[in-house]
Amino acid sequence: LHSSEMFFLITLTKEISMPPSSFGPNLHEQIRQRVYREVQGTVDGRYGFIIMITHVAPIPRGQIQEGGHAVFPVTYSAVVFKPFRGEVLETIVERVEEIGVWARAGPLKIFISKVNVPDEFKFNDDREILEDEQGQTTIEPNRAVRVKIIGVRTDARDIFAVGTIKEDYLGVIGTVAR
Repeated sequence: LHSSEMFFLITLTKEISMPPSSFGPNLHEQIRQRVYREVQGTVDGRYGFIIMITHVAPIPRGQIQEGGHAVFPVTYSAVVFKPFRGEVLETIVERVEEIGVWARAGPLKIFISKVNVPDEFKFNDDREILEDEQGQTTIEPNRAVRVKIIGVRTDARDIFAVGTIKEDYLGVIGTVAR
């Protein structure tokens, strides 16, 4: 279940300051490259993970600042990934600890506390995995797990989520990828 409601195409503007040494025939290309370099792969607290810039609009004239730099307001379109509470997504387990499971869905890190894991799963200290009472189903690194997001926290550089697999249709969905 890859929900399209977590992905958005949005238009944003970023001011780019360029030094006088960059003024020349390639100025607009340098500005475009800088927008890609500074924006793609970052987190915006309001919009989420900026996955990819799809388009940079024609660059308007810049404004000369004190000291000679010019500031250009650059408008661009980008695909962003913003998870919401209640969304269900497929994740890959990264680490299993006694306190819970760490998983990832693209750039999103998700923690699943042991209280949000079905009761039949017990932590195996020797193998650092969770396994059911029969030992037939395991939750271990590289295993695909369907998770429902129950909380999201955003800081300046990252987005973290808390999830559950303790509901119908959630939990282990595939074999271990090696």
